Amino acid sequence: MTQRLVVAGGSGFLGRAVARHFTALGWEVVILSRSCPAVPTPGRWVAWDALRQGEWVRELDGASALLNLAGRTVNCRYSAANMLEIYTSRLDSTRALGRALASVDRPPRAWLNSSTATIYRDARDHPQDELGGELGTGFSVDVARRWEAALMEEALPHTRRVALRTAMVYGVGAGGIMETTDRVVRLGAAGAMAGGGQMVSWLHERDFCRAAQFLIDSPPESALEGPVNVTAPQPLPNAAFLRAYRDAWGVPFGVPSTAALIGLGAAVMDSEAELLLKSRWVVPTRLLDAGFTFEHPAWPQAIRNLVAQARREGHAGH
Repeated sequence: MTQRLVVAGGSGFLGRAVARHFTALGWEVVILSRSCPAVPTPGRWVAWDALRQGEWVRELDGASALLNLAGRTVNCRYSAANMLEIYTSRLDSTRALGRALASVDRPPRAWLNSSTATIYRDARDHPQDELGGELGTGFSVDVARRWEAALMEEALPHTRRVALRTAMVYGVGAGGIMETTDRVVRLGAAGAMAGGGQMVSWLHERDFCRAAQFLIDSPPESALEGPVNVTAPQPLPNAAFLRAYRDAWGVPFGVPSTAALIGLGAAVMDSEAELLLKSRWVVPTRLLDAGFTFEHPAWPQAIRNLVAQARREGHAGH
């Protein structure tokens, strides 16, 4: 019998990557989103508003797994209106999915729900993992805490729930982070930021998809539920991260920037400096302990491969 994966909020860059990965494995992929994906995406699209129950609920009955990627981007100014939308887009969609799962006769065995690696504190002394990591404070952390709590609200005895504390995912294609970062690097503006000592946790898109598959396929007795850090096992300082990025593109220099300049630039670009200045030193202890092997554990090789892919696929000018 063909296994079915339902991807909520799956019309973007990461949803397309997941759809390609699981379709290649022979799965049926159903994408729940407000609008049909703008870029050709494997799978079947079903409309939902991430809030109300409707015809889409039937897609969950008999599905093997649910992956929820819904949520407004945090790459924006934290105005009152944007903060409210960041909260509601995550909490409302998660609660809608929880209610839907509680209502079907054959719920999926696994529900993977997005969270974020930024839930941990600004760490510059030692890495943070699921076992002894210290949660931070502030708006972004509060969003993550509430998001993970919403995942656990419904009684779902037959569905294993995993909160994906995911780092920034790098891959080639429309809507991905590299559309922005590649331009900055190639213009020579990607020098060390605010001294470059803050740690950067990251992940290759291929390993995100493989980790999702690994978590879905894990047997119930594996106890892989609750928070799981989905990050590459080798985070590195901002200065080294950007140096490897420049080297991959063959850019010999990068203009460094101060925290004040980054704050100004973030305001001009309608974003927040925290996205660049917070030290995210997060490691995937639970995945590694469970036997997961990363295809792209080290950033220098990963970004070289991604840049080579961008050149092959004609994205070198994006």
